[in-house]
Amino acid sequence: LLYLTVFLFFHIDCPSSTWVQFQDSCYIFLQEAIKVESIEDVRNQCTNHGADMISIHNEEENAFILDTLKKQWKDPADILLGMFFDTDDASFKWFDNSNMTFNKWSDQEDDEELVDTCAFLHTKTGDWKKGNCEVSSVEGTLCKAAIPYEKKYLSDNRILISALVIASTVILTVLGAVVWFLYKRSLDSGFTTVFSAAHQSPYNDDCVLVVAEENEYDIQFN
Repeated sequence: LLYLTVFLFFHIDCPSSTWVQFQDSCYIFLQEAIKVESIEDVRNQCTNHGADMISIHNEEENAFILDTLKKQWKDPADILLGMFFDTDDASFKWFDNSNMTFNKWSDQEDDEELVDTCAFLHTKTGDWKKGNCEVSSVEGTLCKAAIPYEKKYLSDNRILISALVIASTVILTVLGAVVWFLYKRSLDSGFTTVFSAAHQSPYNDDCVLVVAEENEYDIQFN
């Protein structure tokens, strides 16, 4: 029961078995090579699956993607990230509107022209590199879907349910131990009562010896 509770508490279902879970997101690699005219065509591959192009927010996630590409997804040399350069803000942004909290650029030139610039993940090194968004084809599309809103806010309920189940388990265990103790005690008391209730002679051993001697004395004189 405790194992089931822990499983329910930590397990989050991805849309299907073709997806891979990491932290609070699910990932899928669409391995088919497609002809595209712009990065929007690539993005549509993900949105058609209820996801968006990949965004990466820490070193652990970057390493997870590399490891999974190698083990399960037959990685191509480069993966197009869900990132674009916003000329209005002069900064890179994620298509999924998440914050840019991490980067792993291998090229950091400040004076380069970044209009129509996108980002690619080099699957051998894990570094990011800049490239033109006007790609003509991709070998595969990496998509990411966050946990749905309604699932994110199940955590408090899961904590409450887990606490109730664990408390119930502890209470039932304690009650079981108490019942077993009382049962064993009643059995021991039963045996004591039986032996205590057994018939005992009203005379002790000395009385019996005296009576026997008197009887023997009477017989001799009779």
